Amino acid sequence: MSTQVEASTSVFDVVKQVFSVVFLVAGVAAFYYFSDISLLYRVLGLVVMSLVVVGVMLTTGLGQNVWGFVLESKQEVRKVVWPTREETFRTTLLVFAMVFVVGLILWLLDMFLFWGVRILTGQGG
Repeated sequence: MSTQVEASTSVFDVVKQVFSVVFLVAGVAAFYYFSDISLLYRVLGLVVMSLVVVGVMLTTGLGQNVWGFVLESKQEVRKVVWPTREETFRTTLLVFAMVFVVGLILWLLDMFLFWGVRILTGQGG
């Protein structure tokens, strides 16, 4: 039995999302409009505007879903069993060796095919 849950988006959430985009575009436009002001102040203004946009977005249903996904992803990353340094080193060496071997095989194949085509077309001897 497949059940799909349809997310209900309120009009207020859509308005907040639109205003978030407008604020972000306004922040970037202000960054370039006030080019005569110090770069430090313009970057700080852009960071503050971005934080305001993120804050507004987190109050919407979509923002809460994204934040929940981030928290669940963080928990899943903690469950990962990471390889040791030695395993990583051995795997890297194996990848380099295989790339070398495949490259050598492709080079030999290319060389023999080129030699065969030259003989068939009468360009080489």
